[in-house]
Amino acid sequence: MNGTRDKTGPGAETLLPLLLVAAVALVDPDGRILVTRRPAGKAMAGLWEFPGGKIEDGETPETALRRELHEELGITTWESCLAPLTFASHSYEDFHLLMPLYVCRKWQGIPTPHEGQALRWVRPRDLATLEMPPADRPLIPHLRDLLG
Repeated sequence: MNGTRDKTGPGAETLLPLLLVAAVALVDPDGRILVTRRPAGKAMAGLWEFPGGKIEDGETPETALRRELHEELGITTWESCLAPLTFASHSYEDFHLLMPLYVCRKWQGIPTPHEGQALRWVRPRDLATLEMPPADRPLIPHLRDLLG
């Protein structure tokens, strides 16, 4: 079983399932980043996040991102256009999330919501004003440093 140990008290440990998710900062020619709002009925509904999703068994993070971008936004990109930037490692109550973040500046198509999510293009300096999941927040300074 994949998992990470979480100490909840002196000498006590619980094993949290490890969830592998890949995310991408799509950057347009104006230097804005696409964020999506989690739709009603999903965990953390209403929060803004970077597009992406769960890495399925046998997938690489890049393969998962290409699949997710096509399913969620109707766009196509190539593995060579996905540049790894940083990662998030965050313990939620029921699982531990490990999430590499990639930057992508080239794709084919116009991002269009296919799963009921809202889309928004945001300047890197404005990302911190959005309500985001706790795992996404530490990624913001890395994007601000990269994009200004």
